[in-house]
Amino acid sequence: MTIQRSGKTVAAVSTANADGAIAVVRLSGADAIAVAGRIFSPANGKPLSDFPGNTAVHGWFSDEKGRFDEGIALLFRAPKSYTGEDMAELSCHGSRYLASRLLSAAVAAGASPAGPGEFTKRAFLNGKLDLSAAEAVAELIAAKSERSARLALSRREGALGREAGEIASALTDVAARLAVWSDYPEEEDSPEVTPDGLLTAFRAARERLLKLLAGSREAGLYQNGVRIAIAGSPNVGKSTLMNLLSGEETSIVTDLPGTTRDVVSAAVAIGGVPATLYDTAGIRESDDPVERIGVGRARSLLAQSDLVLLVLDGSRPLADEDRLLMGELRGRPLVTVINKTDLPQRVFPQDAGGAVEISAATGKGAGRLREAVREALGLVTDENLLLIANERQADCVRRSAESLGEAIGALESGVTLDAVSVLLDAALAPLLELSGRGVGEAVLEKVFSSFCVGK
Repeated sequence: MTIQRSGKTVAAVSTANADGAIAVVRLSGADAIAVAGRIFSPANGKPLSDFPGNTAVHGWFSDEKGRFDEGIALLFRAPKSYTGEDMAELSCHGSRYLASRLLSAAVAAGASPAGPGEFTKRAFLNGKLDLSAAEAVAELIAAKSERSARLALSRREGALGREAGEIASALTDVAARLAVWSDYPEEEDSPEVTPDGLLTAFRAARERLLKLLAGSREAGLYQNGVRIAIAGSPNVGKSTLMNLLSGEETSIVTDLPGTTRDVVSAAVAIGGVPATLYDTAGIRESDDPVERIGVGRARSLLAQSDLVLLVLDGSRPLADEDRLLMGELRGRPLVTVINKTDLPQRVFPQDAGGAVEISAATGKGAGRLREAVREALGLVTDENLLLIANERQADCVRRSAESLGEAIGALESGVTLDAVSVLLDAALAPLLELSGRGVGEAVLEKVFSSFCVGK
């Protein structure tokens, strides 16, 4: 592996900007251990530079004012580190003051402040991980549910890179055979290349790419989350449902219509998908100016949401307000919920064109509602398809699939195999971009600018 020498050693606080048990200042670069040795004194009196990699050393931190904390130095030597460079991770007690003082000491000792994603960017440049795996590091940090974390970990371990690499390898083999055949068509040992053989290879590769694209929408839901609005006329149990799904008393519940006048939100996970739930004001005509503002905000939120839970009161006949709202939401991503099934029923699923029955007060039917949400969002269960996490990756796969589609069309129309090789090259290039090969500095800056400092 070729180690990328950036010319400077960088440092950053890698733990949260909050008081805690410990704080960690991370250093990476050719002088990382030397810089750490200027501010850290091992308890046994040996110089820090004498310790091997993968070693934890106990000692004290000092700056120009003197000793200020006790802690641990973890040493990693190139290339066996996260970045592929020499690294030191300095753990001090976790007050923000001590973390800031330790970072200042590192900078005064010769380090430069790290930029966003600097350590992971160096790991990419040093060949420790490909670009899609590097992006997964940020996804792991931002994961909001068990499944989103599991999918991000799969990508961090190279699942997307392996799939794209297998497709690229198969196409590269075809391109090599096509190049040899084109240059030496008369040679007896020249590989056999036929339009039918090329069509078979191109169609197989394109099918795999299209499967990746088909899963990109759902993968994005797990990564970015969804907005789910709870809507309905007043006093149908929206706030009680909000509290049931969020698992806490998020919204005020009373028997008085119009209790909720503003939008109340809560972060939850439904079916493994991170979601923000919004409890909205009951939608009806009102002379109350405050309630009218709440209704206006509710309607605006309905237009922006990925899914609407339309709540009906099953204990009373459908009102005109219910029917109007059902008409307004027709054609939108929607789950209709008949609430209050613990009371004598006056509304049934067939009255609402199909609905989930639930008692938000008792929790009965909550499991079926969560399953209905998964169905309405179009979620599948095959995690092997959920590898694409962002638009950059989707664009690479999309462009490759489009070029293969053009190559297939060209072969079917009878063009020469020389012309097909140009389209094959166009299909390969985006797959190389996906892993980070051939991308420019502007793309790298955009990718790593979204990372937190210290990672």
